Amino acid sequence: MRQLILPALLLAAPALAQQKPAEAPSPERLKADVEKLVSFGTRHTLSSPDDPVRGIGAARKWGAEELDRIGAACGECIKVARVGRTFTGPRAPNGVEVVNVLGFQQGEDAKRVIIVQGHIDSRVSDVMDITSDAPGANDDASGTALVIEAARILSREKHKATIVYALLSGEEQGLWGGTLLAETAKERGWEVIAVLNNDIVGNTMGQNGVRVADRVRVFSEGIRASEDLPGQLARRADGGEDDGPSRALAKAIDKVADGMREKDKDALDVFVVRRPDRFGRGGDHEPFLKLGYPAIRFSVGAENYDQQHQDLRTENGRVYGDTVDKMDFPYLAKVTALNVATIRRLANAPSAPSSVVLDGALSADTRVKWNAVPGARGYRVYWRRNDKQDWTDVRGVAGLTETTLKDVVVDDHFIGVSSIAADGSESIVTFGTRPPRN
Repeated sequence: MRQLILPALLLAAPALAQQKPAEAPSPERLKADVEKLVSFGTRHTLSSPDDPVRGIGAARKWGAEELDRIGAACGECIKVARVGRTFTGPRAPNGVEVVNVLGFQQGEDAKRVIIVQGHIDSRVSDVMDITSDAPGANDDASGTALVIEAARILSREKHKATIVYALLSGEEQGLWGGTLLAETAKERGWEVIAVLNNDIVGNTMGQNGVRVADRVRVFSEGIRASEDLPGQLARRADGGEDDGPSRALAKAIDKVADGMREKDKDALDVFVVRRPDRFGRGGDHEPFLKLGYPAIRFSVGAENYDQQHQDLRTENGRVYGDTVDKMDFPYLAKVTALNVATIRRLANAPSAPSSVVLDGALSADTRVKWNAVPGARGYRVYWRRNDKQDWTDVRGVAGLTETTLKDVVVDDHFIGVSSIAADGSESIVTFGTRPPRN
C-alpha cells in the first residue's frame, strides 16, 4: 500500500473578500474537457498508469495539471495532491493501485470540508477489458469535467469551508476511489459537511427516446447506512426516516434549485429521489454514507443504457457506446451551475446544529432546543405537519438557542433547525428528536 501525502490543511485562510458577480459554467469548456478525457482512449483503472497518451495514468496526469493550472491562476489557492492505495478484488484479482487526484481550496476553517467529485475511470461491456477504447464520455467524463469547471469558477472566490475537488479512480471496480477518499476524510478528522457525487450528468435523451432536459435527479438515503440497530430504532420512533443528513442535503439542493429557477426559468428542477442510488446500483457517494457523512448523487433525468458500459458497435441499426456526440453540454452546464450554487451556499454557512431536542409530550406547545454553532448569527426553526415531506413553516431566531412553538403539537409535527451566517448562507437542517434517555 502506498499513501501519498496531502497538503497540510491547518493554516489560517484570509478573511472573506467581497465576491465578484458569479460566472456561469461554459458548455464549450465542458465539451473540450470531455473530448480531452475521451482522447485518452481508455481510462480503465487497470490500464497503463505510465503511458503518456493512453490510459488512466495519462488521464489522471491531465486532470492534476488542469487543477494545478487553475490554482496557479488564483495565486495558488488550490493545492493538488494524489492519494493512492492498492485494492484487490474480483475486478482486480492481481491488485491495482487506485489513485485519486484531489484539489484543495482551503477556506477559513481548514477542517470543515465540502467534497465535489466525479470518477475519471471508464469501461466497456467486459469490465475486465483494459485495452479496447472506452470513451466514457457521459460515464463519467461528464462528472470529471463538472468538477474541473466548478474549480475554475469557485477558485475566484473566498469561502469559509474548505472545498475538495476530487477526481476518483476505481469506481467501476468496486467504488474504490470513493472508499479511499471517505476513509482518508475519517483518518484526517475532516468535518465533511457535504459530498456531491456527480456521475452520468451530461445527457438528456433517454433510453425510450424521450428528451428530459428540465430536471436532474438527486439521490439520497433515508435510513442511514452508518446507524446501528438502536440508532435506527430511535430514528423510527422519532419519525426521522425522511430527514437524515443526506436527505436534508438533498432537500437543501432542491431549495437552491428553486431559488435559481425564480431568477432563470430555464434553470433545472431537482427530482429528489428517496433512495441512495438507482435501483440495484451504486456510486462513489455510498462509502461516505457508510461512515456517516452527508452525501448525495447527481445523475441525469433520463439515462440511456445503450450508452453506458458498452463496446463501441452498431447492431441491427442500434448504436452502442458512450461517446461525446450523445451528450448535451448546455444541460451539463446547468448541472454544474447547481453544484456551484450549492457549494457556495454550504461553504459560506456555519455548521448545522449537532443536536436539536424537542420537549412537548402531553402539551399543545413544543419547546425546541439546540446547541450553539460557532459563527452562526442566527438560526431558522422549521416545522411541518407529519403528513408533509417538505417544510411548510419557518421562524427566525437570533441570540438564543431555544424557542417555543405555540400551538404546534409535537405529536403531529416534524421540527428541525438550521444555522445562518451573517450573509444569509444557510446550513442543512438538523432534525429534532426526543431528549436522550438516561
